[in-house]
Amino acid sequence: MSTLERARCGLRAHPLALDAAIAAGVLVCMVAGSFVVPRGENGVTWGVRTPDPLSLVLMTLGAAALVFRRRASKTVLAVTGTVSVIEFFTGDPRAPVAMSAVVALYTVASRTDRTTTWRIGLLTMTVLTAAAMLGGSLPWYAQENLGVLAWTGIGATAGDAVRSRRAVVQAIRERAERAERTREEEARRRVAEERLRIARDLHDVVAHHIALVNVQAGVAAHVMDKRPDQAKEALAHVREASRSALDELRATVGLLRQTGDPEAPTEPAPGLSRLQDLVGTFRNAGFLVEVARADHGTDLPAAVDLAAYRIVQEALTNVQKHAGTDAKAEVSVVRIGPNVEVTVLDDGAGADAEPGAGGGHGLLGMRERVTAVGGTLTTGPRYGGGFRVHAILPVKTRTTAQGEPA
Repeated sequence: MSTLERARCGLRAHPLALDAAIAAGVLVCMVAGSFVVPRGENGVTWGVRTPDPLSLVLMTLGAAALVFRRRASKTVLAVTGTVSVIEFFTGDPRAPVAMSAVVALYTVASRTDRTTTWRIGLLTMTVLTAAAMLGGSLPWYAQENLGVLAWTGIGATAGDAVRSRRAVVQAIRERAERAERTREEEARRRVAEERLRIARDLHDVVAHHIALVNVQAGVAAHVMDKRPDQAKEALAHVREASRSALDELRATVGLLRQTGDPEAPTEPAPGLSRLQDLVGTFRNAGFLVEVARADHGTDLPAAVDLAAYRIVQEALTNVQKHAGTDAKAEVSVVRIGPNVEVTVLDDGAGADAEPGAGGGHGLLGMRERVTAVGGTLTTGPRYGGGFRVHAILPVKTRTTAQGEPA
């Protein structure tokens, strides 16, 4: 950092010292101007004169007031304007005391709003110009009197321009900071949504397959001594369910890998195309499940297809856990207009037939999935016993339909 830059940073850190330096510079300019007077019959020539002691006092007072121009800008303007008016009436020839009033007017204009600038600027211009025209021995139309009007106008205009530029820069900075905060909030929101989605997937996978493993293990333990062939078949189902659970967990956790990690699995996410395989795992566990489809081969978006699959999976898992061993489940997938309706019914009448009674998150996860794709979910007990899960899912989500004509 150069010496000039260090000095500039030091003055910015100490505004009073900067104002004192400006006041000293203004005083030097006023004193230097007071020693020079234009005169001559043929054009303008310059001669040297000695200023009056009163003019030197007024110049010193005006410059000293500028030291406090940031703290009390309007008061400083009043003081400098007063000493300028006194000089207009007493100085002959006049000293440039009005220079301090111009600097003070610039400060007021740069630190207030435009309305205040216009009001105070017009008042200052009127008072100083009128005092210059009425005071002294010069005629009212003299060039020095008109110069007072011009310089006060320049001071007010320059201050207003600086204030406007400062406001624009501040607005740009605030917009940039707000955009940065918005990006950070959006990133946090996306992370939270992704965590929630992965948590739902893990819950669905673990709840479904562990429930199957539990049932089949119970069957194997019950018939191990009397019917070893049936126990062997049940253990085979346990092995198959655990392998499926590991494969789905591997696919889900693979989404968390970063760039440079080992290659993630490329197997597509499950959908309604694997509905028969899903129902088969429940049938192998001894549950009676019927499936009816009337979706006419509808090609669903990936998010909707996954949501429909997970809803059936979670609903059948709840039937298995809560509806009793003799319960019967019915699954239907129907295309109705722009929606696909997925319904899972059971006739279970167990003591805790209503899913979610044990404090699980199955129904909450289903509702979040349906809401995420823009659908609706209805759940509740059926008249005469059992439970009903009904989801209405849009065939086209907002993102897929956004680029198509209305």
